[in-house]
Amino acid sequence: MSYLSLFRCISCGREYARDEIRYLCPECSRDYKPGIPLPGVLEVLYDYDKIRQIWENLKAIYGGADHIPLTELLRLFSPVSSLHFPPLPVGNTPLFKAASLAGKYGLGQLWIKYDGLNPSGSLKDRASQLMVAEARRLGISRIVCASTGNAACSLAAQCAAAGLKAVIFAPEFAPPAKLTQIMIHKAELNKVKGTYDDAFAAALAYTDGDEVLNRNTAYHPYTIEGKKTAGLEIFHQLGVPDWIVLPTGDGVILSAIHKAFLDLKRTGIINTLPRILSVQAESSDAITSYWESGVYRDAAQPATLADSISVKTPSNAHWAVLALKESGGISLRVTDREISRSQNELASEAGVFAEPSSSATLAGLKKALAQNMIPSDAQIVLLITGHGLKDIGAVKLEHS
Repeated sequence: MSYLSLFRCISCGREYARDEIRYLCPECSRDYKPGIPLPGVLEVLYDYDKIRQIWENLKAIYGGADHIPLTELLRLFSPVSSLHFPPLPVGNTPLFKAASLAGKYGLGQLWIKYDGLNPSGSLKDRASQLMVAEARRLGISRIVCASTGNAACSLAAQCAAAGLKAVIFAPEFAPPAKLTQIMIHKAELNKVKGTYDDAFAAALAYTDGDEVLNRNTAYHPYTIEGKKTAGLEIFHQLGVPDWIVLPTGDGVILSAIHKAFLDLKRTGIINTLPRILSVQAESSDAITSYWESGVYRDAAQPATLADSISVKTPSNAHWAVLALKESGGISLRVTDREISRSQNELASEAGVFAEPSSSATLAGLKKALAQNMIPSDAQIVLLITGHGLKDIGAVKLEHS
């Protein structure tokens, strides 16, 4: 069963019952047109009192919180029963110490959460798994999404495993490896002449009533809930770190990781929240600029080798900035050169081949340390969201 209680609009606070609405708050999104951050994104709230009672019972059954299985923790905070999940397993990715990098930068504890080891090679599998589960609950056979590649690859794989149809709108410039991955799973691929933002609009236009489920990031609240599981796993594996460093494009992963710990705090399982270091490519810095100034504006001209975080109009900008403020976090820009160097470092000194967007995490951490924004004795987790094999063409080898 699910302990989902209701949906709440992050913009106006209106509350809705499950299945009363599907995507955005109808009041706040009344005049929405593609080209601006999504208004009225919905937050999934749970029966936290009930979950607290169950958690206490689980502690007694398993002999303490440290012995409660991950599956029990994930079950408590899932909006859809695992009975509806597709058979392709997702999550439970490794978290390990990066001792060499920690020593190089004088850090006490540096950990890597390697989500590039999900079935399709990225963290996006988490959201796709939950969206496929929701489609199966509702009896819907088609799911559509816009993507620069990773979300589409994950949706194509999860739909293939569940016997559903994936309909993809992707920019024609998406990395060839990702386009191949989409097609080999027999998804319907529609290449869009334009940017990710154009693909996002095309996927919205394709959504026709109740016959198709739209997986566009942040447009459906379960995309946030799915990605939240990475944060729940970090808690299960490590506890509450001081900082979590993550790449930011649309802002969904940022708000999702924050919400994982916020849900735990609302339930009384933890008392403190980790701080978030959000890292953006300098040409795709809409969320960083918004956080700095308090005034939203599009990224002027996104052009970065980190295609997964190349976004002009981040759909979840409003919630992302709210999450940064609630966590006491910060957001930084990094150059493509810094991203490329960090990709080489992660591979040669931690054994992790990360795609460029994920490599931005190390680049951002180095910048934050150099500017004394993060103390060297902090417990830090780098969230690696995608495998480097997703975009071989972006690799620039450095020779010592």
